[in-house]
Parts: sequence; C-alpha cells; structure tokens
Amino acid sequence: MAGIRKSFPGVQAVRDASLALHAGEIHALVGANGAGKSTLIKILTGAHTADAGSIILAGEPIRFRTPIEARRAGISAVYQEFSLVPALSIHANLFLGRERTRAALIDLGTEKRASADALKQLGIDIDPDTPVAELSPAQQQLVEIGRALIGRSRILILDEPTASLSPREADRLFRILRDLAGQGIAIVFISHRLEEVLLIANRVTVMRDGITVSSTPTGETNKAAMIEQMVGRPLAEEYPARISHAGSVCLRVERMTGPETFDVSFSVAHGEVLGLAGLVGAGRTELARLIFGADRAESGAIHLEGNRLAIHSPLDAIRNGICLLTEDRKAEGLILKASVKDNFAIANLRFWSRAGWIDGPREMARFEERTRQINLRHSGPDQRAEELSGGNQQKLLVARWLETQSRVIIFDEPTRGIDVGAKREMHQLIGNLASGGVAMIVISSEFPELLGLCDRILVMRGGRIAGEIVDVAHATQQDIMALAV
Repeated sequence: MAGIRKSFPGVQAVRDASLALHAGEIHALVGANGAGKSTLIKILTGAHTADAGSIILAGEPIRFRTPIEARRAGISAVYQEFSLVPALSIHANLFLGRERTRAALIDLGTEKRASADALKQLGIDIDPDTPVAELSPAQQQLVEIGRALIGRSRILILDEPTASLSPREADRLFRILRDLAGQGIAIVFISHRLEEVLLIANRVTVMRDGITVSSTPTGETNKAAMIEQMVGRPLAEEYPARISHAGSVCLRVERMTGPETFDVSFSVAHGEVLGLAGLVGAGRTELARLIFGADRAESGAIHLEGNRLAIHSPLDAIRNGICLLTEDRKAEGLILKASVKDNFAIANLRFWSRAGWIDGPREMARFEERTRQINLRHSGPDQRAEELSGGNQQKLLVARWLETQSRVIIFDEPTRGIDVGAKREMHQLIGNLASGGVAMIVISSEFPELLGLCDRILVMRGGRIAGEIVDVAHATQQDIMALAV
C-alpha cells in the first residue's frame, strides 16, 4: 500500500500512509487512537475505498470494492469485537457465508471434517459441533483465526488479539502465529501492548495523524522510540510518581462468596490504590460484580466506613458511593448510540430532577465541569459515545461516576484497548483520584500496570485470594505470577 489517502466529512483520516508486507512475516502496526490504523486496514479489507494511493498484491494492482472481494483475494481480518454467532456451532461459524454445498444442500460432513482439521492445526481439541457460546474468549479468538485458515488467507490481520487473553493464552497464540508465518502467511499484528510487539513481530510500522512515520525491524527499535514516534514527543515516566495517601479503612469485604468466588475478605483505605491480579478465570471480575450488586452474593458482608451495607443491585451500590467501570465498556458501560451528555447523566438524574423534571441548565453545567476536569476530548455534548476513542470512552465513564460522589471506584481493565498517551492520562487520573481520598480498586491483566500504579496488590486464583504483595516497590511480575498459578 502506498500513498493512501482517505477522508470523511470533516475528517482527514489517512493523509499519506504506506504499508509493505512480506510473505511469512509478522508485521506490527501501531499508533495512538485516531492515528489512522483502522481506516488503513478497512481500505485493505474492502470496507472503505481509498481516495488516492495504490495497493499492489503479489505484483498486481488491486482495488477492492467490498470485503467479499478482499476475502476472495486471500485477505482476512479478526477484529477486537468478534464476529461470531454465539448460538451456532463452531463449524457453522467457520463456514458462515462460505458454506460447502452439494446438490443445493449444505454438505455438513465436508464442513465438519475441514473444521476438525483447522481446529487441530490451531491446537484446539474441541468437538466442531460445540456452540461458540460455550467457548472461552481465547478459544473464540482461535475460531476467528480458523475462519481465515479455511478461507486460505495469505494475509491475516489481527486487531488487538490479546486484549482478552491471559499471559499464558497470549503465549499460546504467539506460537500459533509463528507457525502460520512459517507457512508463508503474512500477518498484520495491531496492538497497543508494545512489549508484545517487540516479542512477536519481525517489523513494526508506526502511524501518527494519518501518516506513516516509520517502518523498522523490531531489532532496531525499542519501546521508548516507538512511543515517541506515536505521540510526536518523548513520553515521561509511564506511571506517574505518587506518594501513598492511604488513610482509614473505607471499604471492607468479609467472606464474600458467589458462583465463582469463595470466602474472599479484604479491605481498601481512603486514598489507597489496591490492585487485583490473577489470570483469566481467577474470579477478579466476578468479585467486582458482587461488590457492585450486578450479581447476587451467596454469603458475605460489605462494610463502607464501618457501616454494613445491603447491596442487592447496582442502584444500591451507586447510592452508597460504590461504582464499577466494567471490563467491557462498550457492552456494559456505555449506551453507544446515545450522546456523551446522556451517558454522563444517566446515573445522576436524581441530582438534577425536581418534581419529575430535569434541570437542563444544571445538567449541562455539571457535564461541562466534569468533562473539563478529566480532559474529555469530544466535539460537543450531542456527539454519540460510539464516536469517541477508547480512551475518551473510558474518561466519559469516569466523569459519570465522579458526579455520583463515589467513595469507592473499581476499575476493571482501565486501559484495555487504549493507546499509550491515553494510558498515561488514565494512570494520572487514577493517582489524582486516590490523592483526593477516593478508595481505588484496579483490576488489570497487565502486571507492569499493577506494579506501577498500586500501593498493594491482591492476587486471586481459583476464586480465592491466593496472596498479597505489600512491598510493591520491590516486587516483580514473577512474584505476581508465582501467586497467580
């Protein structure tokens, strides 16, 4: 791809982008949110048509008008939001839109045999008749890749493929990607996790503001250099320096038990950042949902500032000053089609209502003050939430909960899917909230993030607290993993 340009009404998404792929290489594509990565990939896969520039595939000029044309040419993409149909079986999903037929009927036997071969190639020992809804996120990721294998792809594009995976599952995915590259498939690896980029990719292309800034062998660059190219300036320390301001105990959880958590007890103080570590399935998110009232606890007690709470629903938690920024902000946190102002207001209407009527001017004043406080970048209060970058979507949720006067904020994967610049801002925001006396619980699959942010780390395994790391300043990722496994 060379000299690619693409504009939308009022936005020049790609100005002058290029991308050169070689058969059998893993090529990382990185950049901040809004850098133009997604637009460039959508042009390659036929979802958009470029305004200018050229695409040459195996020596032949091409111009895809639809994704079907790109797929027939051997170009497949696996996006962060899976496109699988949960109610259908694995083999039905693998052949969706490309069914094998015989005499106008679907040839189930051929499909199942081909599915079994693809699953075996990916190291998945599962019956092809299994519904996708029963698979883990890691297994669903591999099924998506299996669709590309069945389609005999020569270019495979992966968008944030490890966002929902544990370190162990990510390592397994990397082994599979290396095997596929060894078979001559060109792989485009899009990720905000720069450590993974250096680990898995042969080459890395950096984009900024719709322009290709550099394309370099990974052996000739490093994380700091990539960050500087992505944001256009040197980035200071990744995690802001802060002094713990932990005060009196704010939240105390006693012997909390639910469907996937067992006898969990811990406390977090005002001004403290408490980390929750563990591998996928350890029970971290399940514990957060119990505290927030999204799921019903079987036993246990929650005390806030010494008072026992009766939390039967999220509304109970919100009214007591406990809030949760969910792991999946798009499905569970935001109303994507609604405006940013309405998303901000939805948990706070009682503050601005009188006799059943909303005080519009007060609502707008609070919206403007909170969004200014957290530096939310948006085009106006009526902009739809789905149009914000991942980092600004996360900030919008923070603004909502700040307005509820929350005393405890639980962040579940606060920086998943956001770029390095937005990560830095989110880390700074967490530190500022803690310095203001808010009790913070941070759940993260990125162990360096926990070590950089937290005053104390609890490690979960099998739905229980497996151990505690108090001296975070001298702890390592290996210390966390030793408890997690």
